[in-house]
Amino acid sequence: MKEPLSDNKINVVAVVGPTASGKTKYSIELAKKINGEIISADSRLVYKDMNIGTAKPTLEEMSGIKHYMIDIVFPNDDYSAGLYKKQASECIEKIYLKGKIPIIVGGTGLYTDILLRGYDLPEIPPNNEYRKQLEILTTEQLYNKLNKLDSESAIKIGKNDKKKLIRAIEIISSTSKKLSDSRSIGISQYNVKWIGMNFERDKLYQRINERVDKMIDDGLIDETKLLIKKYGRVYNIVNTIGYREIVQYLDGNMTLDCAVELLKKNTRNYAKRQLTWFRKFDDIEWNVFPDKLKK
Repeated sequence: MKEPLSDNKINVVAVVGPTASGKTKYSIELAKKINGEIISADSRLVYKDMNIGTAKPTLEEMSGIKHYMIDIVFPNDDYSAGLYKKQASECIEKIYLKGKIPIIVGGTGLYTDILLRGYDLPEIPPNNEYRKQLEILTTEQLYNKLNKLDSESAIKIGKNDKKKLIRAIEIISSTSKKLSDSRSIGISQYNVKWIGMNFERDKLYQRINERVDKMIDDGLIDETKLLIKKYGRVYNIVNTIGYREIVQYLDGNMTLDCAVELLKKNTRNYAKRQLTWFRKFDDIEWNVFPDKLKK
């Protein structure tokens, strides 16, 4: 068994940034160089069968590097940030005891914060009756409701993530506190090297648009059909960027061209929110990687 560090903290690397910024490819090359294994910090990659629409790395792309926290639950299962923290922490320990470096990779800021920055979430059990009342509201109505309760959290979550909007309202209603006041910050149990991935805005948007076009070419429409057939119109499918827009096309509410353009727009807006989240931290070093890994 490997001896613990003198300060009893495990060294980890965190690779964060917006979607389509090259985190996956960079982290795999980094893992090869430093004898690392990768733990996903993406709230969508935990779901099985949701592959094309989440840009889930293939076995070929993984290049033999062990990945954790991918394909661990079904789309019709509930999954929480608190559960992610517990399971990802176990993965870090497992990798460390193998004598390797844990590399946390993803764009879900809440996941990286609760795992690596010592954030604690309030343990508020689901209020199913209250959720039913909220679920009949539109995303715009939910956003406006949250904005009145906690404008900072509303901006971070955005107007289209119905699941997160409902959960935020549920927590605030239960605690009578803003989310930022409900989340306590302890001391991280890890020594973290933070690396941020990004491109100039025009280049990032171009990469996002090209990724969406590739998703369509790779079979996103058929994947969406298969997911609905297998699991039904469950929340984690019909309200996830990448599938939500295609569902609107399949329902005849818009043309395929309009659905694709909407998907590109929603993904660009999501990237903006991701950058807003990560840019508030001064310890993230942006684009500190060899030129050959930028592609």
